[in-house]
Amino acid sequence: MPIRPISPELLVELLADRIAALPGAGTRRLRVAVDGAPAARPGELADALVEPLRLRGLPTLRVPAAGFLRPASVRLEYGKRDADAYHDLWLDDGALRREVLDPLEPGGSGRVLPSLRDPVTDRATRAPYTALAPGGVLLLDGALLLGRWLPLELTVHLALSAAALERRTAREERWTLPAFARYAAETVPAEEADLTVRFDDPRHPALVERA
Repeated sequence: MPIRPISPELLVELLADRIAALPGAGTRRLRVAVDGAPAARPGELADALVEPLRLRGLPTLRVPAAGFLRPASVRLEYGKRDADAYHDLWLDDGALRREVLDPLEPGGSGRVLPSLRDPVTDRATRAPYTALAPGGVLLLDGALLLGRWLPLELTVHLALSAAALERRTAREERWTLPAFARYAAETVPAEEADLTVRFDDPRHPALVERA
């Protein structure tokens, strides 16, 4: 597949244009996910989309998937550094659907819980529900989001080579690398996503263009 180098600024504008061109944009609520390992910093790209979308008349709501981890008693059942548990158990995708994605279905209430549990303290955040107006866009970011049958209108995957992932992952987090190797092999996020961006160097991203 052709690879097109693109500046970070143009990437944000291209993604904002792509979201604004989705069916129902401006009238129904849209759900967009930016998927990537923590080393790719998907939250930064999601944050960068907020203002361009607002300028296109699309109010946004940011929700990090890290606010929807399962309780420590579940996700750490096999130890604090179990890569398979990190892949399979950490994200509470049921709560993410129930509290964030399903209310944005056509005819849904539009009331979203921005976070459920603090991943550091393992306590409920007690965040208030937030209403997303019709025509608004939910921007969800996080790792290992694809292949879970989450109801999303657009998915963007920030792809890192194995070497770049290891280089850019903090030493204390490198125990997660086998989880991302498994994700690449089993889910194949570069093919699963609607848009894939090669992100080995965030200063010089490259868009993977499908035929």
